[in-house]
Amino acid sequence: MPLKRAREVLEIEAAAVKALVKNLDADFAEAVDIMAACAGRVVVAGMGKTGIVARKISATLSSTGTPSIYMHSAEAVHGDMGQVTRDDVVILISSSGETEETVRLLPLLKKIGCRTIAMTGGMTSPLARHCDLVLNVNVAREGCPLGLAPMASTTATLAMGDALAACLVDRKNFRREDFAFFHPGGSLGRRLLLTVEDIMRKGNNFARVRDNEPVKDVLLAITQARCGSACVVDARGKLAGIFTDGDLRRHIEGDPGILSKPVGKVMTRGPLTIASTRLAAEAFATLMEKKVDELPVVDPKGRLVGLLDVQDLLKAGLAR
Repeated sequence: MPLKRAREVLEIEAAAVKALVKNLDADFAEAVDIMAACAGRVVVAGMGKTGIVARKISATLSSTGTPSIYMHSAEAVHGDMGQVTRDDVVILISSSGETEETVRLLPLLKKIGCRTIAMTGGMTSPLARHCDLVLNVNVAREGCPLGLAPMASTTATLAMGDALAACLVDRKNFRREDFAFFHPGGSLGRRLLLTVEDIMRKGNNFARVRDNEPVKDVLLAITQARCGSACVVDARGKLAGIFTDGDLRRHIEGDPGILSKPVGKVMTRGPLTIASTRLAAEAFATLMEKKVDELPVVDPKGRLVGLLDVQDLLKAGLAR
């Protein structure tokens, strides 16, 4: 029984969304036009279940390049109407188009002078008759067995809001980089915004040694910096090479006196490097591809400016 009911509800809601395709008309196209040209914000108003949907639509618009706020219909007449200006576009959501608190906003919005868009299933309702544009989200029936709780209607309304947002993404040429800018705390933001400069170890946080220093002192510097290698520089501060535990293992068996030798004699010359301006995600891909744990960071003149460790990239969430 539960599976039968679940399938029925999903089929009803899927049909409701599919039916929206036939409802798209000139009003939808004009709604995209005025929202794209909006000099203020897109205010999305509703209450109850549709209020929750309105909040989500507003959030989607904001995160995809269209400034938007949510306004509770009942709170609007108790001061929140002060958020609305004539430069705004207001989307009013009501499944029936007769929600008293939402319909009551119409005279106030007309007085303000902003454009209004109704999102409703009641095409002859007061909301539909008095808004500038109407987006039809009518559904044949709800998924609720009692026919009371809004299910298919809220799903259809949410889908219509997504359709508007998607069209505005196209119209405004909104890019992945723009999306990342509005989501700096998310995984996409980390991949597209974080640079090597943001994550690399600087100053005393990595081992930086001269090429004439004995290996035993270099090992001490590595231990103190708590990293797995030492970046070796010449007298001008240019990167000369890198000394890792792998270099130590390769030489110590055949050369017991290695600890007293200058590190420049046993280091790996011409190591893989990266610029501080490169994206951290690119650096992570390089580390994975080349199977190394650390990358010296150099400036355009080859001078050492830092060290990038794979553990720092993992802590920053680049592997997610």
